[in-house]
Amino acid sequence: MKYFFFTIFFSPVILFSQANITGNIESTFQFLNNDSIIGATQPDQKGLINSYMNVFYTQGKFKAGLRVESYLPRIQGYPNRFDGTGIGMRYVGYANDLVDVTLGTFYEQFGSGLALRAYEDRALGYDNLLDGMRLIVRPKRGVVLKGVYGYQRLSFQQGKLIYGEGIVRGVDGEINLNEAVKKLEDFPLTMVFGTSFVSKYQVDNDPDLILPKNVGAYGARAKFRYKNVTLDGEYIIKEQDPSNDNSKIYNYGHASVINLSYTKKGLGILLSGKSVDNMSYRSDRSKDLQDVLINYLPSLNKTHTYNLVSTLYPYATQLLGEVAFQGDILYTFKKGTKIGGKYGTSINFNVSTTYQPIKHTSGINPLDSSGVTYTSRPFDKSDSLYWRDINVNVTKKINKNLSFIFSYFNITINNDVAKISNDSKGIISSHVGVIETAYRINKTNSIRTELQGMFVEKENGLIKDKGNWATILVEYSISPSYFFSFMDQYNYGNPLESKRTHYPIITCGYIKDATRFTVSYGRQRAGLFCVGGVCRFVPANNGLTFSFTQSF
Repeated sequence: MKYFFFTIFFSPVILFSQANITGNIESTFQFLNNDSIIGATQPDQKGLINSYMNVFYTQGKFKAGLRVESYLPRIQGYPNRFDGTGIGMRYVGYANDLVDVTLGTFYEQFGSGLALRAYEDRALGYDNLLDGMRLIVRPKRGVVLKGVYGYQRLSFQQGKLIYGEGIVRGVDGEINLNEAVKKLEDFPLTMVFGTSFVSKYQVDNDPDLILPKNVGAYGARAKFRYKNVTLDGEYIIKEQDPSNDNSKIYNYGHASVINLSYTKKGLGILLSGKSVDNMSYRSDRSKDLQDVLINYLPSLNKTHTYNLVSTLYPYATQLLGEVAFQGDILYTFKKGTKIGGKYGTSINFNVSTTYQPIKHTSGINPLDSSGVTYTSRPFDKSDSLYWRDINVNVTKKINKNLSFIFSYFNITINNDVAKISNDSKGIISSHVGVIETAYRINKTNSIRTELQGMFVEKENGLIKDKGNWATILVEYSISPSYFFSFMDQYNYGNPLESKRTHYPIITCGYIKDATRFTVSYGRQRAGLFCVGGVCRFVPANNGLTFSFTQSF
């Protein structure tokens, strides 16, 4: 079968001289050591490697692509469902102005993803692609119709794709009225409407319950834009879906997302809200963690990049229920003003909160055979806090060579819900300060530094969780090819003196056009790595990491 696909994909290269071939290569190698201080262990193989190569081919209206993956074995922190070498993605397709059809594996998203999102995030070790058929039809300007049908990728074992038990089917339609209706072309209000329906099928193999074999999720969305103001929202209902996630209750689920933004030169404002209840939607009801999730529930909190803020207390979206809000303001003081100075000054203020939703049980008979255990309404929140993040960033350029970013973060997280630490219970509150400095020495040499401090609030005079942390980062760049950095994360405030540990790491790299080599050596703290509310656990390690990337 592998040779068949190689023939399918690469024979057109020989037949057509005007073929367009693009792609990329990525490889990460680790050599790890034992480190009893941080609990890092050396695997039996000592060396670990993840490698990928994507090849995309187009010739006129024909398209094809594949990805070869190799885990020999997988690097630490990747799920155990990654193993071996083989083809992890492959497709053929045809596209013209009317239709775009794909057979094989593909990624797709309906709306904001509340009903369907098949995507890959290599940093998380996450890939829930669909394998089957996708058809996109554009019958007229401004109208897009989509249909998908396939199995989801569950794992990659011994170089072969392993699928979830259920099959996923879905249709989506979207219309931009200003493009579709000629009379509305110059109308100042832009109007876009969409609707989605997704269904999964899985056999009922439960000896005790009658489980629905077909479970649908459906809803609608809209987007309006008038001058500088944009309003968009989506609402999805999920039918009864008893699963391991929800303890096999028969409640319906629902999810809502709404965003209001205003932008003009020097000012940006974003207000967002999200409400979720019982929205774990998988093609296999018996799975957990991040396996075969059909939909995606975006997190309503700012994505942080600073070491202490992003790695110590990240927040993962709660599939079974949460009500979240976010406000974000970015303002730039004009050049030449007292605050703006010669180069202007930018201030970004952001607040995000997440609460437990209210689940009403009045009028619900626990002995009722319906299996419905409560009722809920969108944006009906309790006062039980899951997460709160208040942060402000001030960016100031002093002269053409020197600039600063001053940041403050106040992060509060409910560890009973997030379960990010085994050393604490209840609410953990922290204050983080960061000073980032960038200085250009000359045309080719520059240096950047970060000083970070995290101060965890005490409870009844006792140190909470692992106490206070500090991080220092120094990065030196020689443009356009070389960079060197040193970072040390230090848990100086741990209540146990023996655990007041340094996590130093040295990194250097070389960049030449589309080629990049990076080598690092040092310690990595155990913890959660999160992107967009989706997280994976990364164990502690001590050793060498070498990575190589190439685009073509």
